[in-house]
Amino acid sequence: MQKGGLVYIVASPNRNVLYVGVTSDLPSRIWKHKHKFYENSFTARYNCVVLVWYKYFDDIGEAIAEEKRIKAGTRTKKEALINAINYEWKDLWDEIKDIKQY
Repeated sequence: MQKGGLVYIVASPNRNVLYVGVTSDLPSRIWKHKHKFYENSFTARYNCVVLVWYKYFDDIGEAIAEEKRIKAGTRTKKEALINAINYEWKDLWDEIKDIKQY
């Protein structure tokens, strides 16, 4: 059985840096970003700890393809995705932190 996946964008608190990722377990992955679990990672170095956008896909392959498409796009396109659902760029962590399964 194929598992679903999520594409997400985390930002630095000052919004200067964006990171696009994909995961099958969003709460766990965002927790790791926030706690700099991988201390030498891009997100830890640039303090990308604010979850500003995410989207669920039934198929992890579709999520991976969407992640690649978004990563290849311009910052302006990434900002448009965020602004469409989260104009204030608030941290969506509280919205997803207690979700057990997608």
